[in-house]
Amino acid sequence: MRPIRRLLLPCLLICLGASAACLAAAPAAELQVRIGYLAYIPATGPLLSNVIPEPTDAGLRGAELAIADSNSTGRFLKHNYSLEVSQQHDSNALLQAATDLHQQGVRLFVVNAPAATLRQLSEQLKDSLLLNAGSADDALRSQQCLPNVLHTLPSRAMLADALAQFLTLRKWTRWLLITGPTEDDQAYASALRRAAKRFGHRIVAEKPWSFDNDQRRSAQAEMPLFTQTSEYDVVLVADERGDFGEYLPYNTWYPRPVAGTQGLTPTAWHKTVETFGAAQLQKRFEAHAGRWMNDRDFAAWMAVRSLATAVTKQRASDPMTTRHLLLNEQLPLDGFKGRKLSFRTWNGQLRQPIPLVHPRALVSTSPQDGFLHPHNEMDSLGYDRPEVSCDLAGSSN
Repeated sequence: MRPIRRLLLPCLLICLGASAACLAAAPAAELQVRIGYLAYIPATGPLLSNVIPEPTDAGLRGAELAIADSNSTGRFLKHNYSLEVSQQHDSNALLQAATDLHQQGVRLFVVNAPAATLRQLSEQLKDSLLLNAGSADDALRSQQCLPNVLHTLPSRAMLADALAQFLTLRKWTRWLLITGPTEDDQAYASALRRAAKRFGHRIVAEKPWSFDNDQRRSAQAEMPLFTQTSEYDVVLVADERGDFGEYLPYNTWYPRPVAGTQGLTPTAWHKTVETFGAAQLQKRFEAHAGRWMNDRDFAAWMAVRSLATAVTKQRASDPMTTRHLLLNEQLPLDGFKGRKLSFRTWNGQLRQPIPLVHPRALVSTSPQDGFLHPHNEMDSLGYDRPEVSCDLAGSSN
């Protein structure tokens, strides 16, 4: 029996060694990256200007394209990205859908919803990372920063500052401000007032739009008299829903340009943005969605691509590790805007240039030349570090 034992022992060692080699050579398991897309768009009231309707799938199509883009490169690293979509017409239904996705293991979310709903989702999904692609609320970037939320959609303050910089260079420093009746209109007007003070402009008059009828001819007829006041260089309009602002150009008492939510408009993205490879993104999006890419689409696309960049870097999808990596300014993000983008460590806002457009052309891009900043010129747009009461880099969930 002893000779047999002596023969069996080497054979056993050879088999064990072969098994270890086989295990070492076994391919790594595919990393499954599940991203939830949560959308709640409140119903809007009847509009005076409703000839060209807004797309009902804004945001979703951008997220879908970003998933396809991420999988085209992720397959080489054995990373598979999937999008779990919930679009609801009721805020409570969206909260329940978010809970269901969380129970299924989803911890990364792109959210296209108003600020109030986003706050509820942040509280409900404390151990998750949410990227805000739907709310431009300034309070979320200044006094009420949410520790598990980053923002790819520009804030209203960023948009207003981008416009004010351009108006400064044009020396259009006297503003007539016209504000719509909704809370969003009031918030946009507040951002414009902040920008006027910040860049040395003067609001010569403010007028609230209070006409509530649906007679377009009356609106057009009212505009010249409605805009009669002390002389101004430009009319600034805060009408996010589009109730009346489209009727201001060429209908003002003085022959002056119109800017803000209508006329010359600051926005995150527009069809007329074509440089730095943007034309290729536009073509891919149009082939996917059958329409032009808008700011919500870009914000959702940028949110998914930011998550994918962090996952590629760390080869993992843990939400808090991903958050920490995205708040590291050394992680550059490509957004086809000619600059490497990054998230601000104090409020989680994505730094990005802001195009200034009218419906058929790109006019300029802010930050404008000459508006300097000690750290990053893009931080001349929106709330800078000394202006906020929160610091996401120093906070923890």
